[in-house]
Formats: sequence, structure tokens, C-alpha cells
Amino acid sequence: MTESQRPSGEYPMYPSYGNGDASYPPPPSCSPAPPAEPAAPRRRAKRPVALLAAVAIVAAAVGGGTATAIGQLTRNDASGTGAGGVVPGTTVSQSSKGTVTGVAKAVSPMIVEINATSNAGKSTGSGVVITSDGEVVTNNHVISGASSIKVTLSTGRSYTAHVVGTDPDKDLALIKLQGASGLKTATLGDSSAVAVGDQVVAIGSPEGLTGTVTSGIVSALDRDVTVAKDDGGSGQDQSWSGPGGGQWPFEFGGRQFNGDTGDSTTTYKAIQTDASLNPGNSGGALINMNGEIIGINSAMYSASSAGGSSSSAAGSVGLGFAIPVNTLKADLATLRAGNGS
Repeated sequence: MTESQRPSGEYPMYPSYGNGDASYPPPPSCSPAPPAEPAAPRRRAKRPVALLAAVAIVAAAVGGGTATAIGQLTRNDASGTGAGGVVPGTTVSQSSKGTVTGVAKAVSPMIVEINATSNAGKSTGSGVVITSDGEVVTNNHVISGASSIKVTLSTGRSYTAHVVGTDPDKDLALIKLQGASGLKTATLGDSSAVAVGDQVVAIGSPEGLTGTVTSGIVSALDRDVTVAKDDGGSGQDQSWSGPGGGQWPFEFGGRQFNGDTGDSTTTYKAIQTDASLNPGNSGGALINMNGEIIGINSAMYSASSAGGSSSSAAGSVGLGFAIPVNTLKADLATLRAGNGS
């Protein structure tokens, strides 16, 4: 009897096991199949659960990798495209991300100490390495009027540097280390994404103490800070020798700090931070917890400028200011064009 000839409802069809054909089982009264039916659903129920668990594990692994890749691409795009070809550098490892320790370990090798000599004397500041062949960003007031510039890496190795370009209006400068290659480079972030309350790290060479790390938060955004447009080489970012001595002057909120800014000034929008900054931090980095540079430290208030009577009154009181990194990124082409000596 063929399948089409078989009377409807006579016996149910079951798949054969082994010969690939459909066969008729014995009548229900002698068939062993019904007792086995209750166990089958339990076996089928366990398999999907195990499969789903395996898929979930794989998805988590792939998702984590995808997120990491997207983060890297985003960082590279922000620093590479927006910064006019700046080489992206090392960022904080996943295991120590979000910690001051992780940021310090990742970024310290890209922060340098700058010693500039001019007719006015010697000044000490900081800088950020942005290309592997030795381009370093710093403040204009750190190197203005310098007749010689010496740069020391975190490893202790020193280079002679020359000025590539300066922009006194933005208090930015680009210098180049002579004979440098294979340097670790900083990743330039996006200062438009910075929010008040974000945790930040500052790295620089206050008082010539290379690689000093401090931390704090972003206290405010878009502060109008006015600094001297010094093209004469005052060397005023040197460590002070007493109350009010040798500190870079700036204006904020209609008041002057750390000395007279003079007649020639420039004003920019700054990131305010309570991370401790001192003379010598100028030109160094303000960094987010992903290890990305979000600002170039440029001005800081010192208690000694408020009429302190002893050097013990000098130091950071939690009022520091940094030039947003997006200002630097927009200015890099100008700096590289070379209006410096």
C-alpha cells in the first residue's frame, strides 16, 4: 500500500531510524514508542538552553572586542583627522582604565620637560610629544624668545630642539627635537566632549620635577583667561624664588594674578581644573581617564600673588587653566607652517 492509498487515521507516521524510510510501527497496544514520549521533551529542552548559553558567551566576547575596536577607531579618528595627521599614541590598558595609575603609566612617556634659555634668563616648562619623530606642543610663553631649548624625556634622554612655529594669540608653540625617532606619541582627544565634574590627570614638570602627576576634576568650562602675548622672551614660567617672583601672569574675572600681564595680551576659552598645577606645568597635559589629551596646561593661580609674606604661601590652590585640545588641533597646520625661528 502506498502512502496515498493508506486510510486516513489508520496509524500515525513515525520517522524510521537508520534506513531513511517512513515505516509503520506496531499497533498502539504493542508499540514501545508511547512510554518514551515523556522523556523526549526534556532532552529537547536542555539542548536549546545549553546552546543559548554558548551563544551568549560568544556574543559577549565578540561584543567586547567590537566595543574595543570601535573605541580605538573613534579615538584614532578624533586625533588623526581633527589634529591634522597627529599620530595616535598609546592609551590606557583595559585592565587599568579609569584609574590615575593607569593614565600616569600610559601617558607619562609622552610628557617632556623643556628648559629654555633667553636674554631674560632660564625658564622651565613642559611639553607633549605628538609625533614619533619629535614634534612637541607647548605654550608659547615657555619658549618665547629662547636662544636655546633643551628637552628631556621621561627616560632621562635629552635633545636639542628648535622652534617650528608659534601662535602667541593662542599661547601655543610647536618645537621639534633634533635627531629624534621612534618616540611614543600622545593621543589627542576631543575637548568638546569634556563635562564639568569629569576626572582628569595633569602631568608636567613643576619646579623642574619631571613627570609629576596630579589629579582632580574639571571645575568649569569656557573660562575667559587672558595672558601676556610675550614675544620678547621674559622667561617668566621659571620656578619662583619668593612671593610673586617669576610666575607667569594671567587675568581671570577682571583680576590679574601672578603679576602684571602688560599691555599686549590675548584671551582664550579655557578648561578650569582643580588638579594641582605649579610653575613648570605650563605646556604639559591635562588628560581624561581614557589617556587622551584634552588640554594643554597654561595658567595657574598661586597664593603668593595675593600678598603672601613668605614662600610657604606659594603653591597651587586648585585654580588651574588649560587650553582645550580642539584649539590645538585646529591650530596645528598654522604651527607646522612655521612662523617661528
